[in-house]
Amino acid sequence: MTTIDEPRVAGDRSPAAAEILARAKAIAPLLRDRAADIEQARRLPDDIVELLRDTGVFRMGFGKDWGGPELTSLEQTEVIEALAYGNTSAGWCAMIGSDTGLYASFLDPAVARDMFPSLDMVTAGLLFPIGRAEIVPGGYRLTGRWQFGSGIIHADWVISGAFLFRDGKPEPGPNGDPHDSRLMMVPRDHVQVLDTWHTTGLAGSGSCDYTITDIFVPEGHTLVFSRVHAAASPLAQPEVHMRNMPGVALGVARAALDHVLAESASRADDYRLQVTLAACEADLHAARSGVYTALRREWEVLAEGGTLDDLTPQERAALPLSRLHAFRTAREIVTRLYDLRQTASIYASSPLDGWLRDVTTMCQHIVAQDRILQSAGAYLTGGKPGFPLCLGIAH
Repeated sequence: MTTIDEPRVAGDRSPAAAEILARAKAIAPLLRDRAADIEQARRLPDDIVELLRDTGVFRMGFGKDWGGPELTSLEQTEVIEALAYGNTSAGWCAMIGSDTGLYASFLDPAVARDMFPSLDMVTAGLLFPIGRAEIVPGGYRLTGRWQFGSGIIHADWVISGAFLFRDGKPEPGPNGDPHDSRLMMVPRDHVQVLDTWHTTGLAGSGSCDYTITDIFVPEGHTLVFSRVHAAASPLAQPEVHMRNMPGVALGVARAALDHVLAESASRADDYRLQVTLAACEADLHAARSGVYTALRREWEVLAEGGTLDDLTPQERAALPLSRLHAFRTAREIVTRLYDLRQTASIYASSPLDGWLRDVTTMCQHIVAQDRILQSAGAYLTGGKPGFPLCLGIAH
């Protein structure tokens, strides 16, 4: 994997981060070789899941008090980037599945340790409040159907957003919200997965719809991002689960560039090739630097005991904006390279065909949508963000 603009010198990585990153880079060629199998299965084959588990990627969000590696957000993003370089769906599922340790900070510590006896457990699910949770003694009765359960087929826990009801009526929130909601975590075997994942790209992510029907969820298995149960930490923050997402986009863009560079060696003096590749390199360098600069500044402030409110408005807005920019830039880069290779790109055997479909699909995620621009712009101008959580605002 070519890395032009390292986010830091290698010696600044923790030993645990360096080891996990090395393992991720080592399996990237294997993931590339299995691309057809992954796409055909429309999920990650079991042996691929175990390859990912063996890298340590699923445990990288667990804190040192758990015996975990506690990778920084920058280090986590590097690992996801390396895996996505090998296969987009594998990188995507690794990114989603690695959130388990991050969610642990929002659960009662004793309950969380009972839920996660292994640091390598995988969590999947949709966070938006789609389901219905009736308040009952000791917890909730959860019912609903959710979309986009990336990695749910190999998950251990499923987290799902739900609106709260009491005696059939909407339960008001504590801050004047007319309808309160929470995130509910249930064991995977309480969930029915529906075979709906027939899509343009990210086929191997297995992001199927799923249903949960009248399942009791104990209060301790629920969470809100506005309440942290763990000790103060840069990872115990409302938007922490979004931070490493750009790694997928950056890894795919780098993979596409390296592929075209290798395939075009015999045309080294072609003017159009030279200009297109240089422009794509420039765009990737800028996008990657934007992501890591924003992450680094956030981490510096939080590691010194500050809060997200201690960032300047521009620094705080840079976090979601750099994510969006990375996703959209990756799509632009892959599209330009696809056009550059012309008819060589159109065959299913071409990696560019798969990457084009993958980046088109991933850019439909909310983190790459105009709602992010509106939220950042509203924050900068004193308006009301439509998606405040992308800025780490959770009430």
